Amino acid sequence: MRSTAHSFRTPGGITLGVEHFGDETAPLVLLAGSVTMLAWPDALCEALARGGRHVVRYDLRDAGTSTTVDPDAPRYTLRDLAADAAALARGLDDRPAHLAGIGVSGMVAQLAVLDHPDAFSALTLVGTRSVAPGPVDPDLPDHDAAKMKKRFSLPKPDWSDRASVVKFAGIAAEVFDDDPAEARATAERIYDRTPGANDSVRIANHVGMVFARLDCGRRWRERLPEIAVPTLVVHGRRDPFFPVGNGEALAREIPGARLLVLEKASTAIPVAASDEVAEAMLAL
Repeated sequence: MRSTAHSFRTPGGITLGVEHFGDETAPLVLLAGSVTMLAWPDALCEALARGGRHVVRYDLRDAGTSTTVDPDAPRYTLRDLAADAAALARGLDDRPAHLAGIGVSGMVAQLAVLDHPDAFSALTLVGTRSVAPGPVDPDLPDHDAAKMKKRFSLPKPDWSDRASVVKFAGIAAEVFDDDPAEARATAERIYDRTPGANDSVRIANHVGMVFARLDCGRRWRERLPEIAVPTLVVHGRRDPFFPVGNGEALAREIPGARLLVLEKASTAIPVAASDEVAEAMLAL
């Protein structure tokens, strides 16, 4: 399945790096990056396209080929990222889109559907939670403390050296029980998409720390019952970053949501699970 890379300029003047799969006249499935579009495996994009969808994955701001200013001090909010998703959906199709978010972009997707309900027809949330980065609600499981300590104790790579960054990605994936070979392959592609980038941009692309500095504004968890579109919640059973109880809570609190737990998955969608996830998304 061939894809085409483009850019999209929002009414607010933000350029978003996008990649298209499938028939561009088909119903739109919009995949928000976490933080780059490559959080979504090619195999999943291709399976959705074979299922009769126009699939568009995109980089968030300060990631990939999207507008990058200063990832260390973002001048936008979580709600601005939600507005980007709505602008992209409206600009690519005159019909509401199926929006999907993974990890931190799952937070973007929740807010986008809540704040711009006319732009979306369905919602998929993968490996995410219903509260912003920071202290978690008492009834939700927090990050696995031992895994987090081990992960953030790893020696930092030389961010200017491709081989060093790729090696680091594989080791970090092992700590989180993700596939190190898949992580290394993705890291190579992420690195190659931003030639000449400085360390701050590299870190933003590979680690996504921009969300730790982002103004996420007021809470939205209490608004989840307002979501009126068909919703799929996908979560890895072995996820130590957002443990599976977060996905279970989302599925309980969003009316009619379906929960799909990937028993062998952690924070990433394994390539081997792409067809299963695509089938569930296509059923919405």
